Amino acid sequence: MPAGSASPAIPLRGLAAGSLTVALATTAHAAAGGGTPSGATAAQLVLLAVVIGALSATISCADRFRVQLALMAAGQVLGHVLLGTVGHHHASAAGPSAAAMVAAHAVAVACGAALIAAAGYLCAAISRAVRTAVAPTPTPVTTAPRAALVAADQPLRSALQLAASMSHRGPPVGAVR
Repeated sequence: MPAGSASPAIPLRGLAAGSLTVALATTAHAAAGGGTPSGATAAQLVLLAVVIGALSATISCADRFRVQLALMAAGQVLGHVLLGTVGHHHASAAGPSAAAMVAAHAVAVACGAALIAAAGYLCAAISRAVRTAVAPTPTPVTTAPRAALVAADQPLRSALQLAASMSHRGPPVGAVR
């Protein structure tokens, strides 16, 4: 990639990481019987999505799987803390066990991080191929051929006209003597 140009995948990576983190936390919370968040909790989750997305878009090595995994895992922990403030403590007998929830979170976070990292690499490869395909090819500069100056046995028409236009008439012969 040329120096100074940013990958087109960076804003998409941030958007995907932030929205996937909050969607996963909200879905898991609702599946555990907590319901969907509203009001201040929803606003806090949007703020969490913005923070995770901004970190994913600004950290220089965030296109790596491990970094995405760490960001999304931290987002899940923070999302669980935010959703836990609503009063849902996963104590219902109808919901899944704590081990099953942690395992589901871990698998979902790992899959999401892998998909985001793979999408970043694919976007970089595709954009590089498109840039190469549509790059303007340099065209050689052509100049008009120069006229060759060749000596001719016949005088130019302009020289003949100039010679014919000159007056051969002078003062009368008697006046000069």
